[in-house]
Amino acid sequence: IQADGTDGDCVTFVLHDEDHTLGNSLRYMVMKNPDVEFCGYCITHPSESKINFRIQTRGALPAVEPFRKGLNDLMGVCQHVLNTFEVRHSWGVQGQF
Repeated sequence: IQADGTDGDCVTFVLHDEDHTLGNSLRYMVMKNPDVEFCGYCITHPSESKINFRIQTRGALPAVEPFRKGLNDLMGVCQHVLNTFEVRHSWGVQGQF
């Protein structure tokens, strides 16, 4: 991850080897924060596997904070989905319903 921008409340993060899967999910999680004024991303070019992910806060906190929180929240959601899948899958394998 690279971060471009000198202003702490408006930063563009460059995420390498990523696409819409992470971009849209992370944008949703970051926008849940009421201190975030703007959050969006773009794919730089179809032949490049990186996204520019921009966050602008209302000035109360630096943009890296909602970025970090969004990543952590998204990891929590993914872990919950994985745990639920494993529980359901293990029941099916063992014949328990």
